[in-house]
Amino acid sequence: MELLIALGEVYEAANLIPVTSTHISGASYKTIGDPGVRFLSEISEGCSSKVSSTVNPIGMDRERYAEMRVREEFASKQKEIVDLYEKLGVTNSWTCTPYLIGNRPQLGEHISWAESSAVVFANSVLGARTNREGGPSALASSITGFTPNYGLHDEENRKADVLIELGFEAGEKDFASLGYFTGKICGNRIPYFRSLSASEDDLKTLSASLASSGSVSMFHVEKLTPEWSLGLRDGHEKVQIEKEDLEDVESGWNTSEEPDLIAIGCPHCSVGELKKLARMLEKGWSGPELWACTSEAVSKQVPDAVDMINEHGKVLCDTCVIVSSVEDFSQAIATNSGKASTYLPSLCKQKIMFSDLETLVRRFQ
Repeated sequence: MELLIALGEVYEAANLIPVTSTHISGASYKTIGDPGVRFLSEISEGCSSKVSSTVNPIGMDRERYAEMRVREEFASKQKEIVDLYEKLGVTNSWTCTPYLIGNRPQLGEHISWAESSAVVFANSVLGARTNREGGPSALASSITGFTPNYGLHDEENRKADVLIELGFEAGEKDFASLGYFTGKICGNRIPYFRSLSASEDDLKTLSASLASSGSVSMFHVEKLTPEWSLGLRDGHEKVQIEKEDLEDVESGWNTSEEPDLIAIGCPHCSVGELKKLARMLEKGWSGPELWACTSEAVSKQVPDAVDMINEHGKVLCDTCVIVSSVEDFSQAIATNSGKASTYLPSLCKQKIMFSDLETLVRRFQ
């Protein structure tokens, strides 16, 4: 409670408000290290979650970590982190897409979420209300059931600042680079997309890329997202994006033609994405090692698709390539993820091959 009050004072919040759910980041041993383990050990004594709480991916699949070449020391520390979170009473699922496994708040619900891509999705696609929390503040909200009332909890602050108009019709491949390019332009402002058709999976991709290149916490898509009618602020900026802008982004990502690994599922694969990958793999696979990351809960919904993918690669649950120790054996990764393309070079010392899923799979069949 002291942490939340201090945060509220910084942002001049008038009061604390109750939340209906939390999503906590900081679960991979790679990202939190021994200091994070000590922090969780101390706070888990005598504390428990008061509201529905999910947690971000850990650094390995708990069943297949040996196949990921995870060192025993890392695995031991990772298991300790999982045990400490479970002691707090969080949901036993480790994912960056909690909205795919039941933690799916409704329009207008106040929540406290970390994990930047999930924050953007929750605010934009679901119309729930959360600021871009850090792991400790989301954990504090999980234990107390409250969050400071400021920022995006106030409807007035949810109006858009930047009108985005496209000079082309966006396809599946474009949402990763579109999010990255828009995030660079907007910083921490809210974009409003006009004339954009998108599936939920497209919006998941857009959310992740927006969050990885800027501090964007929500967006609107005209006549599509639930709060688009909140509209634009007076004096808003107008930006025209052309196909060439996205091609420049993708060209900047692409630094390798010979990947050691193909990684799908950043953010975690949905049911639809696993089915799509499985259908593509029916024609066989002759490429490098293939990872498809998802949550255990999603994988159990499509056992046939999981079996097909496992014939040619690995369906890995509860983890993500970004927070794994992939740098121990790989130097270059192919991916369809804008978020992974942004973070893998710095966090995992990887070169990148970026393209859409179909192009990547067909290239190596």
